[in-house]
Amino acid sequence: MPQPSTCASPAEGVDEDLRVASDERLFEGIRRGSERHFDALYERYFRRVYGFVYARVRDRADAEELTQESFTAAFRSITGYSGRSTPLAWIYGIAKNMVNNHLRRARSQTERLEAAGSDAAAGEWCRGTPADDFEMRERLRRMDERLRTISGWQAEVFWMRHVDDLSIDQIARRMDRSSDAIRSSLYRVKRLLVEQDAAPGAR
Repeated sequence: MPQPSTCASPAEGVDEDLRVASDERLFEGIRRGSERHFDALYERYFRRVYGFVYARVRDRADAEELTQESFTAAFRSITGYSGRSTPLAWIYGIAKNMVNNHLRRARSQTERLEAAGSDAAAGEWCRGTPADDFEMRERLRRMDERLRTISGWQAEVFWMRHVDDLSIDQIARRMDRSSDAIRSSLYRVKRLLVEQDAAPGAR
C-alpha cells in the first residue's frame, strides 16, 4: 500500500477530525496516498460493505477477506474514480466485482477438482496390490490430518459430499447455508488437499 506523505498540509494536520470529513474529502486524501484518510473511510464503511458481501457469499471468512480486498482495490485504483457516483457506490461496485469473480472461480475450480478427483479415485480403487492398498491408506491418513486443520463444519461438508454422496443442495439445507457457501467451502478444502498432496515429502 502506498505510504502517506510525511509533509502534511495544514488541512491535513494531525488535529483534523476525519470522522466528520465528507467522503469526497477522504477520497482527496487517499489520492495523495494518505493512509489516515483511507483508515477513516475503512472504519466508516467496513460493516456496510461486509454486510453487502456476506449476503452474497454467506461465509464469514470469505466475506471478511473479500471486503478487505475490495477496500485495498479501491485504494490502489482511486485515480479511476470519476465522481459520477458516490464514493460508497463506487466501493460497492468494486465489491460486487470481487464477489462475482470469487463465486465464478469457486464454481469453476470445484467442478474441475471434482472431475479430477473422481477420475483419480476410480483409478486408485481399481488397483489391488498390497503396495497400492498401503499407499491408499497413507493418503487417507494424510487427508484426515489435513481436515483437522480446517473448521469443523467445512470438514463435515467435505465428508457429506464425498462419503455420504449428498448433493450441494442437500448439504446446503442440512447446514443451513447457501449453495454458493457450500461450493466455496468444498473448493477451499479440496485446494488444501491438492496443494499439500503435491508438496515435497507428501508421498
